[in-house]
Amino acid sequence: MSLELVWSMLACVVMVVITVLVHYEALRLISDKLIPRLRVHPRKEMVYVIFGVFFAHSLEVWLYTACYALLAHLGVGHFSGEMNGETVDYLYFSVVTYTSLGIGDVYPLGGLRLVTGVEALSGLLMIGWSASFTYLSMERLWKRHAEHADKHNHH
Repeated sequence: MSLELVWSMLACVVMVVITVLVHYEALRLISDKLIPRLRVHPRKEMVYVIFGVFFAHSLEVWLYTACYALLAHLGVGHFSGEMNGETVDYLYFSVVTYTSLGIGDVYPLGGLRLVTGVEALSGLLMIGWSASFTYLSMERLWKRHAEHADKHNHH
């Protein structure tokens, strides 16, 4: 087993653990800390939920961006295509990979290919988790919205 593969596998494990923990903590903070403290119309709560979830995904994409830059710097593979090695290039590649858009104008070589596949799977799982969380938040919101409307209609 090559050293490049070992570094790639280690990076995959670390990134999956970090991504799951970041996502869990973000969703927990939204549901346990942010939403209960808001004193806003129920309709506005959903906006905060969406922005919170979007922030979590953005942070995860940035973490993969840093991972790619670090691994490329360490020589664990490299990128080819429309890539100059600038931060914005790594960020663009991470967004395209995380969302499974996969445009193909930038592509990984060497050990970075494994990390790319794991980021795509991780992104898919986190997006699915966010969709479920958003659905549950919306379900709660409908109930609160109906209660809010009833309270104002009876006065």
